[in-house]
Amino acid sequence: MLDAIRWDTDLIRRYDMAGPRYTSYPTAVQFHSQISPFDLLHALRDSRKAARPLSLYVHVPFCANICYYCACNKVITKDRGRALPYLQRLEQEIQLIACHLDPTQKVEQLHFGGGTPTFLSHDELRQLMAHLRKHFNLLDDDSGDYGIEIDPREADWSTMGLLRELGFNRVSIGLQDLDPAVQRAVNRLQSLEETRAVIDAARTLQFRSINIDLIYGLPKQTPENFARTVDEVISLQPDRLSVFNYAHLPERFMPQRRINSNELPTPAQKLQMLQGTIEQLTAAGYRYIGMDHFALPDDELAIAQEEGTLQRNFQGYTTHGHCDLIGLGVSAISQIGDLYCQNSSDLNQYQNALASSQLATSRGLLCNADDRLRRAVIQQLICNFSLEFAQIEQAFNIDFQGYFAELWPQLQCMAKDGLIEFDSERITVLPAGRLMVRSVCMVFDAYLAQHSHQRFSRVI
Repeated sequence: MLDAIRWDTDLIRRYDMAGPRYTSYPTAVQFHSQISPFDLLHALRDSRKAARPLSLYVHVPFCANICYYCACNKVITKDRGRALPYLQRLEQEIQLIACHLDPTQKVEQLHFGGGTPTFLSHDELRQLMAHLRKHFNLLDDDSGDYGIEIDPREADWSTMGLLRELGFNRVSIGLQDLDPAVQRAVNRLQSLEETRAVIDAARTLQFRSINIDLIYGLPKQTPENFARTVDEVISLQPDRLSVFNYAHLPERFMPQRRINSNELPTPAQKLQMLQGTIEQLTAAGYRYIGMDHFALPDDELAIAQEEGTLQRNFQGYTTHGHCDLIGLGVSAISQIGDLYCQNSSDLNQYQNALASSQLATSRGLLCNADDRLRRAVIQQLICNFSLEFAQIEQAFNIDFQGYFAELWPQLQCMAKDGLIEFDSERITVLPAGRLMVRSVCMVFDAYLAQHSHQRFSRVI
């Protein structure tokens, strides 16, 4: 079993910088407009030839209410009719993509994100899933990882029953914070009872996994009131927890301008919240997976990390990194072989492209040999907290120390500081360094010097 993380305030202060979350390498910041639908079709053909399994991500951008902290691609509307033209174009996209794949390529993973996927009516959800099943090889034996993001204010027992009937077996529940004053400050009023009702329904209906999202660093949060939220969440016994650091970037995300920055907790208070949360979750038996994620020891993510098979992609930590990821809907990102591509983030542009029977690909990149090598290095570090040089040398036919010679002084400095252990054969991220694993990964990022770190959230 991996050692528990160790809290080291001095080390955290030294390495708590802004940097990428590495759901991909190169990151989405590197995407450019020279990638076209032609590139996507070429990648789909290669996927078909290789008969690789698939992971589907479906973006539903609509929300009935705005949460001030949100940085997602979304459309705020009370008009449920706004979904119909979008769904028509989404179904076109499904059909256009699927005809370039082989019907035998199994969909091992499916995820509906948003927005609020349950903004859709029951009939719309039924129709969308039927369309996906018609054009993709979705599994019928409940063996796939089929998840959906849930806003408990938009779901009840009948909704949960429908989702289970449609084949979903995982739910991710947005909770963020249970304190009423915090909820008012971010315009997300949501009771513990609403959340518990959805979780009770999911357990009764035998959903396989429940994830709860929390955010620390929101206005009016204190270490004391956030600790109460964490205690309540532990009592709900989710299989996984995501505890995100709120990044206040009002210049980039308009809804955040409604947050009173004077009500935000101080950096020291945020560190207290994170430290307290780690202590509470560890005492309750949760394992630190990495980044912001925790899981019970018998969860698939914890087991995969134990076995050294954990991976990471645009959906976060996953056991399905071997699949080609196909993003469907506005702003959705695909990763197919060495191609990353993203649909237009503008709803009208997305719908207009498909209205003309064209795919909505607007930007992306094709990985080169150096990208592939660095991607493998970063993936090993961020998922398994260790890197064996011999594995990289064998896979990419390089001499690791020679290839990365200019990075040696930085790594030696990190080793001296106690972030990592480092010798001629391997890098091991130490328990005191695991919270800052992004900082270790950043050493291997060839593009980082080109960008302002203001574009990224802080490590802690």
